[in-house]
Amino acid sequence: MVNKDLSVKEIKKLIPHREPMLLVDKVKIIKPFENAIGVKKIKNNAHYFKGHFPKKPIMPGVFIIEALAQTASVLVMYSLKMTSNDKLVYFMSLENAKFRKPVTPNSTLFLYVKKKQHRGLVWKFSGEAKVNNTKVANAVYSAMIVK
Repeated sequence: MVNKDLSVKEIKKLIPHREPMLLVDKVKIIKPFENAIGVKKIKNNAHYFKGHFPKKPIMPGVFIIEALAQTASVLVMYSLKMTSNDKLVYFMSLENAKFRKPVTPNSTLFLYVKKKQHRGLVWKFSGEAKVNNTKVANAVYSAMIVK
């Protein structure tokens, strides 16, 4: 199946994350086992803005990376037809993370993930996060499927 939109309800069946740590609102599976696009609306009342930073709120870079990782996890679990009851996807490594522009309240974060390689239980992805079609962060990261 190509171009399948997954709602937050469907995402919650695939990965165990819940608010406030669920960092994707929807995921469009472009091609199973290959790539997907996640979307996260950054609300002005997000919990991390209270302390990061009160006078000039920006989304922490590690949360952007986590949103990319969650989008990749959704792609993996959807592709393998598994749920979070079956297996989990654990972050293993992070390479070449770059933060290019701050992400501010009331933005929409688009999370582009693409599989670089897949061997057994280990998957490697490249990810780009964009706001208004401008790259705000990118990274290469890997994860492993565990029971």
